[in-house]
Amino acid sequence: MSALRILIVDDEAPARARLKDLLADCAAEIELEIVGEAANARAALDALAATGADLILLDIRMPEIDGIELAQHLQKLPEPPAIVFTTAYDAYAIRAFEVHAIDYLLKPIRTARLLQALKRVTTARAPTIEALRELSDRAPAFLSAQERGRIHLIPIDDVVYLKAELKYVTVRTAEREYLIEDALARLEQEYPDRFVRVHRNCLIARAAIRGFERGGAEGETQWLVMLKGCDEKIAVSRRQHHIVREFGKT
Repeated sequence: MSALRILIVDDEAPARARLKDLLADCAAEIELEIVGEAANARAALDALAATGADLILLDIRMPEIDGIELAQHLQKLPEPPAIVFTTAYDAYAIRAFEVHAIDYLLKPIRTARLLQALKRVTTARAPTIEALRELSDRAPAFLSAQERGRIHLIPIDDVVYLKAELKYVTVRTAEREYLIEDALARLEQEYPDRFVRVHRNCLIARAAIRGFERGGAEGETQWLVMLKGCDEKIAVSRRQHHIVREFGKT
């Protein structure tokens, strides 16, 4: 059996150093290799793309993107690594266990408890995205797209519109488009104050609406949304014409 490749993710350097010492103690009983460490979610994604890992020891409380959100993004990889959450907060640890995260380690971490978690990795069930969403108490600050085995983070603040296409959703920013596998209705429910539905297959960021204009072909007039940071214009369905009035453009 090959060595268990482990990535340590924690925003506190002393905590990472502590885990490395504990893993060194565990190495006498289980073959393992520390492939890297990261102080935040972005660095963790870079490390995964560079080296890969079988297991991430993942702190829950981190700035910008916490461990729960990072775990959600990681599930989009073709072969996501196993996850063991580390936390100093009992409530988080208990909830993580209840939604079937592989395991959790309550700080201060003990060698015996870490060794127990490492031995469970090959047989434990990975957390699902749905379970991780239930665990989180806030909507993710980022959407994510998987491209060629790498996770790209898309700040929700940068999204101009979301458009459903079969089982995928096109995420449009001012710079480019991404494809994500998600449901438009779920995204609308998760970000109710950020997006407005203009068509059955399209949500537009409220902050990205520059105005409305009349358009159409063959004598049929319809409203079009003009967007900030994007030359494209999106048609408003008849059912959604009320948004034109709500935005005060008539």
